[in-house]
Amino acid sequence: MKSTSTPSDTQFVLFGAGGDLSWRLVVPALFNLFLDGNLPKRFQLLAVDRLDTNNADLAEHYFKGITENSRRGEPPPDSWETFTSMIHPIMLDATDAEGFKKLAQALDSKESEWDCKAERVFYLATPPSLFEPIAIGLGAVGLAQDREHVRLVVEKPLGNDLASFHQINDVLCRIFEERQLFRIDHFLGKETVQNILAMRFANPIFEPIWNRRYVDHVVITVAETLGVEKRGSFYEHAGALRDMVQNHLLQLLCLVAMEPPVAYDATDIRNKKVDVLHALRPIPHDEVDAFAARGQYAEGCIHGEKRPAYRNEPNVDLHSNTETYAALKLYVDNWRWQDVPFYLRTGKRMAADVSEISIRFRDVPHRAFPASAGLNTQPTRLVIQLNPEQGIVLKFMAKEPGSQLRLSPFDMRFSYKEAFQVETPAAYETLLWDVMVGDATLFMRADQVEAAWEMVMPIIDAWAKNTAADFPNYSAGSWGPESADMLVARDEHSWLTPTLTND
Repeated sequence: MKSTSTPSDTQFVLFGAGGDLSWRLVVPALFNLFLDGNLPKRFQLLAVDRLDTNNADLAEHYFKGITENSRRGEPPPDSWETFTSMIHPIMLDATDAEGFKKLAQALDSKESEWDCKAERVFYLATPPSLFEPIAIGLGAVGLAQDREHVRLVVEKPLGNDLASFHQINDVLCRIFEERQLFRIDHFLGKETVQNILAMRFANPIFEPIWNRRYVDHVVITVAETLGVEKRGSFYEHAGALRDMVQNHLLQLLCLVAMEPPVAYDATDIRNKKVDVLHALRPIPHDEVDAFAARGQYAEGCIHGEKRPAYRNEPNVDLHSNTETYAALKLYVDNWRWQDVPFYLRTGKRMAADVSEISIRFRDVPHRAFPASAGLNTQPTRLVIQLNPEQGIVLKFMAKEPGSQLRLSPFDMRFSYKEAFQVETPAAYETLLWDVMVGDATLFMRADQVEAAWEMVMPIIDAWAKNTAADFPNYSAGSWGPESADMLVARDEHSWLTPTLTND
């Protein structure tokens, strides 16, 4: 499966076509690819769902989803009519063998009409419990056998722990080869996330100082003002550690800490990321509190509006022990990063919506300036902004104008929006295009997911066995619980304040 400049003729089979994920993200992304001319001229979207529907009702449903969720808003009439002509609904139950036979017949019929061998993408926008029966159903009717032209895309979460991941993955790998499996993480499709590699390895000024000699510590923050909204039932079985840390934040850590790849090649890049995960210092079961902190939001105010406590959200247990905030201290035990702490934090109902990576450099090792100059009023750091701003900020010290020697902190900013003056594609647009051309660079390999689960399992087990006595322990609209502050304070550090443009 080699990447090409444009996708070949493609049959895109969307399981769970009537669900929220398809409505909010997948179909809007496909439509934007169509508007940009990045879909093949011959493209078929088979919308598979267990509920029966017709073309008109499905088109109306997707029209509303695109209008509300696409970066472009309401679809233009002519383009929308052309796009909807490519959509064909199919009713299929994941446990119905006859349904998979009908699906195979529909695919073969269109392929015969096109008179060519098409790429086939099976996208599972379904609950993880359906991954296994759908994969088995596809395999039973021979839809997985073409190793060169067939791909299966699965969404997170891939299991609820290491054992359940193995169970799901074993079934998938029994039917599909690893090169056919695309485990999607939308964080890796963000432009600024991809540009971490470009910034690090295309600019020789960064790599010489990207190591333990010059870096004091690294902070990765993914904060949301949103609560669990209507996802209470799901979140009760997930929590922040499984929902965000095990995948998103660890993937960001890998991009920051990985060694330079020999080439921009899917295999080499993914190998380097797996090396980072394998180098993470294991967390002993009896020392989890020294490396991890958890929290659950209480009621509070965000943007002047009162927000309820997590335990008062719909479909949430009134005595829930589920964490809505998680912070970790990790070490990468290799030559580059030995003893440099990586602090990861994520939470819901936080003070701001912000995702960023902050590289904090070591202080000046000698006193070239008098104390009155204010040298260390702000640490020198490089901030990679992922959301809502997308850019890079270098925070450094400079002399103030005047006869006295007085140093003040200043920012040197690079903004993707200002520099390129083009609309940034949504993450799903990038990832779906990669799936269609067969480029697996931004997708997780089985050994990556396995290593990530192995890293967090001691924390999952410890938190499950020991109920949090202080929940809820942070107010909605704050930056998290005191236990997270103590986690970094033990190292004489504090959480680096996110770089917000309105500050």
